[in-house]
Amino acid sequence: MRCLRVLVIPALLAAIAVPLTRGQDAPSPDAPPVSTVPPSDNANPGPATETLHVTSNLVSEYFTVRDKRNALIPYLTKDDCSVFENKQPMKLTSFVAEPNQPLTLGILIDTSGSQQYVLPLEQQSADEFLSRILRPKDQAFVVSFDIGVHLEQDFTNNTHELERAINNVEINTGAGSGQVGVPGIGEGPVPTQGAPKGTLLYDAVDQVSNGKMRGQTGRKALILLTDGEDEGSITKPKEAIAAAENANAIIYVILIADREFYYGNGFPLGGYTGDMQMRDLTEATGGRVINVGHNGKKLEDAFDQIEEELRTQYVAQYIPTDKNMNGAFRKVDVFCGDKQDGQLKVQARKGYFAVPDTSEDDQ
Repeated sequence: MRCLRVLVIPALLAAIAVPLTRGQDAPSPDAPPVSTVPPSDNANPGPATETLHVTSNLVSEYFTVRDKRNALIPYLTKDDCSVFENKQPMKLTSFVAEPNQPLTLGILIDTSGSQQYVLPLEQQSADEFLSRILRPKDQAFVVSFDIGVHLEQDFTNNTHELERAINNVEINTGAGSGQVGVPGIGEGPVPTQGAPKGTLLYDAVDQVSNGKMRGQTGRKALILLTDGEDEGSITKPKEAIAAAENANAIIYVILIADREFYYGNGFPLGGYTGDMQMRDLTEATGGRVINVGHNGKKLEDAFDQIEEELRTQYVAQYIPTDKNMNGAFRKVDVFCGDKQDGQLKVQARKGYFAVPDTSEDDQ
């Protein structure tokens, strides 16, 4: 029997986002920009930039560095890296390379009809990944997305609870039992507007970034197990990217797809296009796409790569010289180099939105 789900659809997001978010206490001094304002009651919340509020001018930029051979570099110091905001050099207040920093993970699993034959692979690999990576101070949650967005397991450090949630997810197309049908007849929710929905990928990223990740501090990553195809989201791709950037959450997409599904199922000539759609989402937040097809060994390797990257991160912190909190996007560039390899490849988010702190007015 399927476990009880918390269904999150745009019309209900405002009512449940605050209760679902853990850690409502004031953020620590090293926190990235966060919001203390409840989401709007509007059924179609606008871009995440409209709800970001900076409670501290301190900016935390998380990044990984690779050499010319694409190997991760764990030994750099503050003198090896420079951070620029809108092309202006920033004075770093701290620079840390600490593999044991607490980690917050969100596992987002695509349970739409196109994933029917690869879901068991996703579940097994995700279980093994969490059992390896989670340490006592870490926490994770599990969300599935299909014709709706469902919180399967809230924040916990208990790997057994997380594994149970992952193993309980199932394909949901609206007809139940993984069969294609009309939303509302089977398990799926009745659409509140527009055409029947299929894969609310961008809605899931937006809701999780705003409702779960934005209030957390330290290292944060969302791992999407999906074919990258979105169908029916209200959230636009740029809005999903903005939400993740504002939450300072790195997005990794493990692209897992049964390519044969896309031929003869109403998809345009050429079928599968998910890889192209996911690159902007990941690169803007400092993550990347790992394409595994439907190969179990490649899927295991993908999780291994993500684990290594998350444990080899640096965090550079600075106070922006521009004090004008006008809501504009601030482009952030990180450059690193050493005597041995010269200029190095940096993987980091592209920037954030600066919105004035109105937390005192809201209390």
